Amino acid sequence: MAKIIVTKVRSDINRPETQKRTLKSLGLNKLNQSVEHEDTPTILGMIKKVNHLVSVETK
Repeated sequence: MAKIIVTKVRSDINRPETQKRTLKSLGLNKLNQSVEHEDTPTILGMIKKVNHLVSVETK
């Protein structure tokens, strides 16, 4: 499967708890932290939920 790189570019302060949990489940804790994930529907749904806080690159 294709790989995608997700980077946290905005803070989760003053965001709903569900968005904070989504970032944690993606493995993003610190600002400018990047993680690599498989391009699955589950991961894409999580990214869509917090797309205003992250940037996405394909690998």
